[in-house]
Amino acid sequence: MRRALFAALCVVLAGCDAAPVPPVAAPPARPDELAPPPAPAGDSAARTTESRQLAAYYARVQADLLAQGLLRTDGGGPDTPYGSADILRNFERIAFFDEYTRGAGLRPGRNVSGRLKRWPGPVRIAAEFGASVPPARRTRDANAVRGYAARLAQVTGHPISVSSPRAANFHVLFMGEDDRDELLARVRGIVPDIAPDALAIFDDLPRSIHCLVLAFSGTSGGYDYARAIAFIRAEHPDLMRLACIHEEMAQGLGLANDSPRARPSIFNDDDEFALLTTHDEELLRLLYDPRLEIGMRLEEARPILRDILEGRDAAPES
Repeated sequence: MRRALFAALCVVLAGCDAAPVPPVAAPPARPDELAPPPAPAGDSAARTTESRQLAAYYARVQADLLAQGLLRTDGGGPDTPYGSADILRNFERIAFFDEYTRGAGLRPGRNVSGRLKRWPGPVRIAAEFGASVPPARRTRDANAVRGYAARLAQVTGHPISVSSPRAANFHVLFMGEDDRDELLARVRGIVPDIAPDALAIFDDLPRSIHCLVLAFSGTSGGYDYARAIAFIRAEHPDLMRLACIHEEMAQGLGLANDSPRARPSIFNDDDEFALLTTHDEELLRLLYDPRLEIGMRLEEARPILRDILEGRDAAPES
C-alpha cells in the first residue's frame, strides 16, 4: 500500500537542502469493476467529486489488501523470526541508502550508501488538519499521533513530544483534495524558502502515492534534521490513515529507505505490515544509539553497529 515508492525524497531548497526521506505509495490500481465498499466514515455530500472518488478508490485498495491477508497489525510473530544479522543488514539498507537521489526530487537513487541522518535535538510534532476533515476524525487522528509519538520517544530514548503547530518542527498534515490550496499555503508557511520543485510534489501528487514525508536539514547539505512535513491524505480509510501515521513519522526520524528483505517491517513495499513492528523498534533504537553520530558513513558505523548488536545478544533475557 504505502511503501511501493519507499525511498529518499530529496528536494533542494534555497539555502537549505531537503534531507532524504521517502514518500509512500500504493500498489498498482485495482480493477475498476471491483465493487466499492461502503463510503468511509465522515464522508460528506459537501465534498467534491474528485475527493469522493479518491476516497472510494482508497477504500477499495484497503479492502483488497486486507482480503489478501496484508496490512497486518500484530507486529510480527513466530512466522516472522529475525536475528541480529537480519537487523544489521536491514538497518544498513534502510538508514544508509536512498531510493531517490538527494536533491533531485523523484529521480531514482544510484544504489550507493550515504550517511546517517537523524534529529540532533528535540522533535516536536503537531497534527494539523485541512478544512475538509470533520471534527470527530480530527480527534481520532490527533490521538493517534499523540500515542505514537509517546511510543517513538520510549523506543528511541530521544525527546519526541506533541506540540502546538506554532512550536512544532515536525508537522503532520491531514489534508485532502479539497484542501489543496490550504496545503500549499501551509507548506510555504513552514518552509518559506522551499524550492518550486519541492512544492510541486504536494501540488501534483499521483494517487499511487498515499502519503509522504520531507525532512529538511538545519545546515546546507547536512544530515541533521531540523524540520519535517508529513502529508497524509484525508481520503484514506481508517487503517491506511494509521499506517501512514506509523510510516511517515518513523521515516521522518531518519529511516529513509526500504528493503524487500526487511521482515516483519513497515520498511518494506510488500504491504504485509501496516503498523510499526518489533523489528522496526530495533532499527529505531539503533538509529538513536548515542554511539552513532550524524553524518557517519556506513563503513564507520558498521563496526559500532556490530558491537551494539553483540551486546544485545549477550544481554540476559528479562
